[in-house]
Amino acid sequence: MRTRDFIRMILGAIRSHPMRSGLTALGIAVGIAAVVLLTSIGIGINFFVVSQFNQFGTNIVGINPGRPTTHGTPPRYASASTKPLTIEDSLALATLPRVDGAVPFHVGNAEVEAGRRRRRSMVLGVGPELPDVFGIDAAVGRFLPPDDPQTPRALAVLGQTIREDLFPDEPPLGQRIRIAGEKYRIVGVLESKGDTLGFDLDDAIYIPAGRSLEMFNEEGLLEIDLVYSDGTDVDALIAAVKRRLTTRHGQEDYTVTSQEQMMEVMGRILGALTFAVAALGGISLLVGAVGIFTIMTIAVRERTSEIGLLRALGARHDQVLVLFLGEAATLAAAGGAAGLAIGIGGGQLLHWLVPMLPVNTPWSVALIALLVSTAIGLIAGVLPARRAARLDPVEALRTE
Repeated sequence: MRTRDFIRMILGAIRSHPMRSGLTALGIAVGIAAVVLLTSIGIGINFFVVSQFNQFGTNIVGINPGRPTTHGTPPRYASASTKPLTIEDSLALATLPRVDGAVPFHVGNAEVEAGRRRRRSMVLGVGPELPDVFGIDAAVGRFLPPDDPQTPRALAVLGQTIREDLFPDEPPLGQRIRIAGEKYRIVGVLESKGDTLGFDLDDAIYIPAGRSLEMFNEEGLLEIDLVYSDGTDVDALIAAVKRRLTTRHGQEDYTVTSQEQMMEVMGRILGALTFAVAALGGISLLVGAVGIFTIMTIAVRERTSEIGLLRALGARHDQVLVLFLGEAATLAAAGGAAGLAIGIGGGQLLHWLVPMLPVNTPWSVALIALLVSTAIGLIAGVLPARRAARLDPVEALRTE
């Protein structure tokens, strides 16, 4: 039997039962679409989180108050034996070898007034090294100057959202605002940075860390971030940080975490998430495989006389086997192609409807989806095809 005859018979069998063939392919299409869509969302989220972590650079070590077993407890919730992280700690860590800068962080929320306009806003107490450390530039004016850390001047830098709300029609530089009832002079406006891991950096006001601690009547910082030079031995740097802080605190009452460690943990979590959502879609593929097996079994029973005629005309055992396997694989491949189109299109539509939801479909995923769908068709069609190939020609011809 020639290859062209094989193809004609396979396509003829599929066209002769359009409803049944369409439903069989649909089962695979739904499974492939689910796998592609869910995997694309999982990979997209992975890329999104990695980009959020990396937009401020990768050479970062974070220090939080609290023992390592507490994973860094914020200062207001730390135990009584835990000493708070202070601005002096930040200054001491900044002098370590290979450290390019140290930024103290304190976060609060207060009412901000500018003339007759007022609103609540996130207040970030930081150090003057913030722009150099995290690559944030001032769009207008400048960032906080290097004042005395203990008695800094009452200066403030606005995020873009705050600037638009408080000074929509006039330049903010040199203007006076009140933060929690205290007067501050605006020296700059930062460039837009958008949301970062749930924090809208544009909807914030930046003031010196010492002022922020005094404003909210707190002793300890939320975090100290260190930026180190390229080529630095991170493990050696972390050891040096621990020695310096343990000497100052008398105990290891803090948690030191490098960006690499955070990315490693986040990668494991996101990898498990991607695998889980793909497995959910795989259940649909299993259902599709059962559908192909059922349909091919029914087809063998309905076409028993046709199989007998083929065998009587000289068709070999392996040719009948290939005929039915080809039919199953064609149905699965057609369903896989349709499911791939639905999955990619659905992902793009979802991203258009929800722009904040990242969707990414690598070509490798698309290729694997097509190969898997075809393999499922072959596997599901093996038993019915073997049964068809083993039919006795004489007995098959007697079947009506």
